Amino acid sequence: MKDKEERIARAVANFREGYNCSQSVVAAFADIYGFTREQALHMSASFGGGIGRMRLTCGAACGMFMLAGLETAALEGKDRATKCKNYAIVQELAAKFKAQNGSIACADMLGLKRDAPVSSEAEPRTADYYAKRPCPKIIEGAARIIADYLESVGR
Repeated sequence: MKDKEERIARAVANFREGYNCSQSVVAAFADIYGFTREQALHMSASFGGGIGRMRLTCGAACGMFMLAGLETAALEGKDRATKCKNYAIVQELAAKFKAQNGSIACADMLGLKRDAPVSSEAEPRTADYYAKRPCPKIIEGAARIIADYLESVGR
C-alpha cells in the first residue's frame, strides 16, 4: 500500500476533527472501495463509542471489521465458504487488536465499568477530552492493522 502511513495519519486526524472512532478508520480507507468520504462517514456513524456510545465493541475495531467486509464479503447468501473466510479474517484482526489493547471492548479500554449507565450524549471535544482519551492511539493501531492486512492482499 503506497500511502499506508498517510492513511494511518488520516485516521487519527479524522478523530481529532471530531469524528468517532469508527468513522475515523473507515473514512481513511473507503476510497479504496469506491466510497466517498461522505458515504464512509454515513455508513460508520453508528459504530462510535463502542456502538452507539454503549461502550461495547470499540468503534475503531468495528471500522476495521467494516473494511474487512468490503474486502471479503460473501455476495450470495449461499456462499458459506466466503462467509467463513470473512469471519476468519475478522477474528484474526480482532486478535491483533486485542493483543495491542488488551480488549476489543470500548469500556475496558476507557477503564469504565461494564454495567456503567450509558448516555447518547457525545462529550464535547476539548483539550481535556483528548488528553484523557486513549482513542487516538487505538485508532492509529487499528488503522495500521487494517493497512497491513490490505497490503498483504495486494491493495
